[in-house]
Amino acid sequence: MNKILCAVVLLISVLSCQQKKKDFYTIAGSSSTTTIYVSGQCDSLLCWAITDVAQSIESITGTKLLIKEANELPETEIGGNSIIVGLYTDELLKNEKFIEDKDWKGVWEQFLIKQDRGKLFIVGSDIRGTVYGIFDMAERIGISPWNWWADVKPLPRDVVNLTLPSEGILQSPSVKFRGIFLNDEDWGLQPWAAKTFEPETGDIGPKTYEKIFQLLLRLKANTIWPAMHHCTKPFFAAEGNKEMAEKYHIVLGSSHAEPMLRNNVREWDQQKNGAFNYFSNSKNVQQYWQDRVKETKNAGNECLYSMGMRGIHDSKMEGASSQEEMIDMMHTIIKDQRDMLATALEKSVEEIPQVLVPYKEVLDLYNAGLQVPDDISLMWCDDNYGYIRRLSSREEQKRSGGAGVYYHLSYWGRPHDYLWLSTTQPGLIWYEMTRAYQNGAKNIWIANVGDIKPAEYNTEFFLDLAWDINSINSSGVKDHLRACCARDFGVENADGIADVMQEYYRLAFLRKPEFMGWSQTEPTTKTHLSAFSTDANDNELQRRIDDYQQLVDKVERVKQSVNANLLDAFFQLVEYPVKGAALINHKFLYAQLADCVADKDEKATYKSRSQDAYRKIEELTNYYNKGMLSGKWDGMMNAAPRNLPVFAMPDFSKEAEMKETMPDLVNAKPVFIQAKNYTSCRGKNDYNWQSIDGLGSSDAAITLYPLSIHTFEGELPFVEYEFEIDQPGEYEIEIRCLPTHSNNFNHELRVQFDENKPEVYPLNTKGRSNEWKTNVLRNFVSVKSKLDITNTGRHQVKIFVNQTGIVIDQLAVKQEAYPAYYEIPNKTN
Repeated sequence: MNKILCAVVLLISVLSCQQKKKDFYTIAGSSSTTTIYVSGQCDSLLCWAITDVAQSIESITGTKLLIKEANELPETEIGGNSIIVGLYTDELLKNEKFIEDKDWKGVWEQFLIKQDRGKLFIVGSDIRGTVYGIFDMAERIGISPWNWWADVKPLPRDVVNLTLPSEGILQSPSVKFRGIFLNDEDWGLQPWAAKTFEPETGDIGPKTYEKIFQLLLRLKANTIWPAMHHCTKPFFAAEGNKEMAEKYHIVLGSSHAEPMLRNNVREWDQQKNGAFNYFSNSKNVQQYWQDRVKETKNAGNECLYSMGMRGIHDSKMEGASSQEEMIDMMHTIIKDQRDMLATALEKSVEEIPQVLVPYKEVLDLYNAGLQVPDDISLMWCDDNYGYIRRLSSREEQKRSGGAGVYYHLSYWGRPHDYLWLSTTQPGLIWYEMTRAYQNGAKNIWIANVGDIKPAEYNTEFFLDLAWDINSINSSGVKDHLRACCARDFGVENADGIADVMQEYYRLAFLRKPEFMGWSQTEPTTKTHLSAFSTDANDNELQRRIDDYQQLVDKVERVKQSVNANLLDAFFQLVEYPVKGAALINHKFLYAQLADCVADKDEKATYKSRSQDAYRKIEELTNYYNKGMLSGKWDGMMNAAPRNLPVFAMPDFSKEAEMKETMPDLVNAKPVFIQAKNYTSCRGKNDYNWQSIDGLGSSDAAITLYPLSIHTFEGELPFVEYEFEIDQPGEYEIEIRCLPTHSNNFNHELRVQFDENKPEVYPLNTKGRSNEWKTNVLRNFVSVKSKLDITNTGRHQVKIFVNQTGIVIDQLAVKQEAYPAYYEIPNKTN
């Protein structure tokens, strides 16, 4: 059972005050004393985790847990409840038969939680595994991993019980290296750390990293790519950082642009060292890398080395005049780096964790023939907007180094940033990461989480999948969200909050808050009227305004039943993101209404509402930083990262024109169909159609499952839809698919209307074309087919696919003369 779902079961049991002997172990209660036994030679990390959880339990029950060091259990002295914690090799556990029944040696980060002879055991195969077991128990008894980072405080109760199956809980990770990339920290994490949390350092230093590393362990993660923008002092240059990573057993890595754990934007001194150019300056570059490798060895840090070479900061390699030169030089660079690692670390190079990140132009090099040693992990990347560009072929899945994924939950760059609110749809994360896993990406997962806040839930969802890929299935995405809401805000509030947040993600999937200005960046353009129509589609612009207002109203209602001690957490995790998204939509959509009406009073009303939304964003953000928790998070929330035009008040007065009304000849509304509502379907070769909970504008987009890469020959899989046409004329069928990628850019739809010959439509884009930009900003690829329908009544359309990896979301059938609209409503006709 999913760990969070277990926590929900526990919370329900606490509310009903019922205990089942076989299902519960009493961790603490007002009438009993619990003693935690740990080996006298335990690692300081284990001692910290035990103490941390014991203090949290004390805050719940008011009863202090005793912590004792011992090398064997004093059977005659044990009274009340006892929790025994340690590695499977500890003397403290040497006589436990149930431990001998499990495989432990060499098993990465495994833990077991089991009740035996009236005692509770938490056993790990290594230090991190044991710590994960401690925090797994903590979460199952209702202690949120966000108790510090989002102020989710466990509420008092008399008894704390742990739900346990009779066989215990045995877990180990699905993905070996799991972690986060702190990025674009200029607007939140760095100013907050420098001015509020760690002013003595004036930067993201060891005090901040300690809190980050603690969070990672609570989320069962183990890897960090440190903050690396110019505003932040390099990780290794800040005294105490690497020591803190060693203390918390955190694996150090570095991003795609920072080979060999270097921070080029601040550490490469061009005046001293010359150009960062391996063609003309290889000696100095080698020394630069060599110094860092020696430092990591001497510091004793566990490291994951990024290989290859790009420019100083997210740019292509300097000095090459052609792609062929870049590939040849990359071969030389990787060989030199591997020789350096083997010599400095005094190990066989195959034993040293290494990764090549084929990001942007490096993917082009790989596709053009770049050869990568077999033991180096290939870390595939999404296109910065959540759609993974490439996955391992069947042959690549045989590589000893395996594969991984670098995935964006936050992004700075073209066509537009999304650095303010975290709105990536959990269903999309599930689909892309599960698909990656099923195609061999099992060695390393890193999520770009920006400033951590406000990406709390997306970060947890990503890392929960990385820990246990089977913990969330295609129909359980909302269940995971509901379970987190129950854990953090109580079972009685779970459904209401989960409903709000799922719709929050769906509305943002239609258009992210940061994209509502219909502007772009790099180069930066001014904002424009949205594509939401007032004339067509039952005034979809007003509908979007209303949809967001309904979310805000629901937030206000559920807030009334949230415990007063959790209102700060509720503000951070629910109220601020939902209201922020609603307000930026209202700001633009009311401004558009103001410029589309002739009546002066209406115009003034709409303009006032737009301005009011702008002011309320400022007020909410000021409360986040200054008013809440005596300024604990002051500087963390910036509602205008990079001060892009989307964050300013819009001025459409010179652009807007009075729109023409619909022609009289168009009196039939479009037929809207959700992809899941097919009338018949056909799979092939054990691949079958399946909807995915919480994915797409429909909230249930469909794809072929399993998700392993496969190209079909002969008869193709299809889905078929039926619809009624009551007027003859010129029509258009539109099919909206998610802008997913295939390795060879050859996803295709074949669309057959009635008994007509199927028409073939390619789906993939290459590079950063204008078509790709349009698609990722709106989250769909549009396939349109014109039809001359002469007979009224029932018609059919069949959609064939040539490969797995194609996701169908929605369909529409409309008269060709019907005005343009943006949304296919999430309703069933």
